Amino acid sequence: MMRRFFLSLLMLMTLLPGFAAAAELVMIERKGCQYCIAWKEEIGPAYPNTEMGKFAPLRIIDIADAPPEGIVFQRPAVFTPTFILVEDGQELGRIEGYPGDNFFWGMLEMMLRAKTGYEGTG
Repeated sequence: MMRRFFLSLLMLMTLLPGFAAAAELVMIERKGCQYCIAWKEEIGPAYPNTEMGKFAPLRIIDIADAPPEGIVFQRPAVFTPTFILVEDGQELGRIEGYPGDNFFWGMLEMMLRAKTGYEGTG
């Protein structure tokens, strides 16, 4: 419930004059996906507390759902999990699958640095 409130507040803030839309990480999951479960156990609790998580807050959707309103993916997700980096409603990049926590953080940081203005320390 608190996450929905935060996401609603974030979406409302993007409508305010002078407030630029921020990057967002959309996780596409499938019920029963073992790699999705592993990500949620290994990364999920820490993600919102990291610099990257604050820079690109997470939104989780089911693979059967349409892209969230106002977001355009370059192509449909085929694998779960798929992590799609979005800014201003447009896909910037994606990570398909979950390669484990050691690789995920590095891949995400490289994508954020290459595709956005992210300059954090990790």
